[in-house]
Parts: sequence; structure tokens; C-alpha cells
Amino acid sequence: MPLLNPVIAVLAAYLIGSLSFAILVSRVFRLKDPRTYGSGNPGATNVLRSGNKAAAGITLVLDALKGWVPVLLVQVFGEPFGLGQGTAAAAALAAFLGHLWPVFFKFQGGKGVATAAGAIFGLNPWLGLATLATWLIIAAFFRYSSLAAIVCAVFAPFYQLLNWGGGAPAIAISIMGLLLIWRHAANIQKLLKGTESKLGPKKPASLPAAHGHHPGAPGHAHPPTPKHGHKQGKKR
Repeated sequence: MPLLNPVIAVLAAYLIGSLSFAILVSRVFRLKDPRTYGSGNPGATNVLRSGNKAAAGITLVLDALKGWVPVLLVQVFGEPFGLGQGTAAAAALAAFLGHLWPVFFKFQGGKGVATAAGAIFGLNPWLGLATLATWLIIAAFFRYSSLAAIVCAVFAPFYQLLNWGGGAPAIAISIMGLLLIWRHAANIQKLLKGTESKLGPKKPASLPAAHGHHPGAPGHAHPPTPKHGHKQGKKR
């Protein structure tokens, strides 16, 4: 049947997207389940809160690959099976939805930034580079990872429409963008309140002044000179 192959491809993409690598990698590294600490989000950023940078880096790469690989497989091997650009776009969206609602992990998924990026690179590498450049610029100027992701979610569909037109890829990218904004609702609230965490190391707490540097500082005053009750008389 003509519809069977696209359905199989999209279902396979969803199952690949359902592999929550934040949880799997944490198990390999014997770390706590990322759903039980920090933001509770099973993603690379929350794995980084465990203090294991290697686990976080591996999670980031694998989350991006699970968005990129299904699209690539459809584009490279799909033509003999009647799979075109529409199926590739559907596979990109399915992998992204698998990350958000993974069937293997009680439908408790992450926000999908890395998976969406991988899917966009699979659909259009030039669009992927433009979106990545946007993320880097926003992150460098404002130092908010969530803000950079939200801006990319808004701009990626416009980049696609302005430079490469509409069609199935534009629809898939637009849906991913809307879902990314929705998944960042809590971050948007924190950004508005000014309580969102910034990128980079936190500023160290100010240290107390060293002895002798500030004579008038509390706790470091010199002892008062004892006063004599009478003046000594001159020697005769």
C-alpha cells in the first residue's frame, strides 16, 4: 500500500525520538534520574546540574542525533519506497514529538531544543546553520539559554519561509517552534521576573577584607590607647 511506507517511517522516527538519552546516559554513568532533581527536565542542561559534564555532553549530542538521523535516513534511502520531502518533514516532527512525549518513559520528556535542532539540520543544513548562529548571538549577548531557544523557535519558521518557501518542512518547523515556546512557558515567566539562570559560572561571594587593609572596618579596629589619669611631672 502507498501509505504504509510513510507510516512506518514516521512511526520509527517517533520511537527513535522516544529514546530519552538524558535518562539512559545517567544510568550508564550511575547518576540520579534527571527527572528527580533540578528542573525535573530530562535533557542535557539538567544532566549538567549533576556535575558530570561528560554525561551532559553525550546527552546533548545523542538528543540532536535522534532528530537528525530519521530525517537523513528518509532522504537517503526513502526514494525507492516512495518517501519524499513530506515524509522527511513528518519524520522530523515525529522524532521531536517522541522527545517531548516518549512512549518508553511514561510520556515524560524534555523540552526538545537539541532534538529540534538536529531535525532542522536534517531538513535543511543552511537553515540549521542560520538557527544555530541566532542561538549563539542571543546567548552571547544576553547569556540566557532559554531566551536563545525561544528566539530561535520564533525565527526558524520565518527563515524557512523567506528563503526556501513553504510546504511540509515549513509546517513541521512551525509546529516545532510553537511547541518549543509552550514548553518554555516557565522559563518565560522567570525571564519576565528576572529570576532566570544565566549561562556561565556564578559570581563568587565577596570575601571579607584582609586584616590591616581597612583600619576603620568593624572587627579590625586598633585597641584604644590607655589614658593616664595624670601627667608625669618634670624632673627637677
